[in-house]
Amino acid sequence: MTDTEIEITADLVRDLLQEQHPDLAGLAIREVAGGWGNQMWRLGDELAVRMQRMDPTPELQLKERRWLPVLAPRLPLPVPTPVRFGEPSERFPKHWTVMTWVPGEPLDHGSISRGAHAADTLAGFLQALHVEAPAEAPITTDRGAHPRNCTDGFENFFQAVAPDDIAADVRDVWDDAVAAHAWEGPPVWVHGDLHPANVVVSDGTLSGIIDFGDMFAGDPAWDLAAAWVLLPAGTASRFFDMYGHADEAAIRRARGLAAMKSLFLMLMGQNGDRGLPGGKPNWGPAGRAALDRVLKGV
Repeated sequence: MTDTEIEITADLVRDLLQEQHPDLAGLAIREVAGGWGNQMWRLGDELAVRMQRMDPTPELQLKERRWLPVLAPRLPLPVPTPVRFGEPSERFPKHWTVMTWVPGEPLDHGSISRGAHAADTLAGFLQALHVEAPAEAPITTDRGAHPRNCTDGFENFFQAVAPDDIAADVRDVWDDAVAAHAWEGPPVWVHGDLHPANVVVSDGTLSGIIDFGDMFAGDPAWDLAAAWVLLPAGTASRFFDMYGHADEAAIRRARGLAAMKSLFLMLMGQNGDRGLPGGKPNWGPAGRAALDRVLKGV
């Protein structure tokens, strides 16, 4: 068994806590379903342990450790904040982090019934997040790029899952995004991976944002795509009105990126239906619904 295949059990989590943070070892531990790069375990009522699993490097966890304590105090929704660090050891040669637990149900297992409230909430969150990032903030070479630099990824998803009846319309949306002007402002903080498994809902609306491992400084359009990927039909216009800072080019880039993200969700759903590793059967319908919203525009 290689280190990427280490079985992470409640007993292992408790042993690691006993070794490195014994004051937390007596709290109840229970597994959280889902996760791929990292596996989550509830720790008591207010904490969680984030265990590096399939991620090949600790970069994403280390990024969260460094920057979430900086960002969290000014964000209007709960986000997971690191409170203790677990270092690689003989028992577990990878990083793990104790973080605050964000209550709610992941959107890929829940729903939004209060669409206007959710649109306002997401807009307010992204307004607070999308401020100029410091020079030392992380950057990325894939997420964050202009759509024209993501054509290979789009084509892969498109060829794999784009429904024949709407394929031409989806390509038109993508081509329009590719033709849009690039982001000309300073790099701002971007979550980078807003999809239904990375937000939580309660009482019919958004109540928290999780998994900041892909955050970077760059083009906010990567987050603005969530207007279609996350929000119910008919609320994108309200979202952009409330957000207030997106020009026409940003909305065009965001819509194209939303099309690509929707296709990705559909591909993950297809992989799940086929029983492939990492596949998520319930993501397929969510991706198709998002793609339908993308085609309706703002």
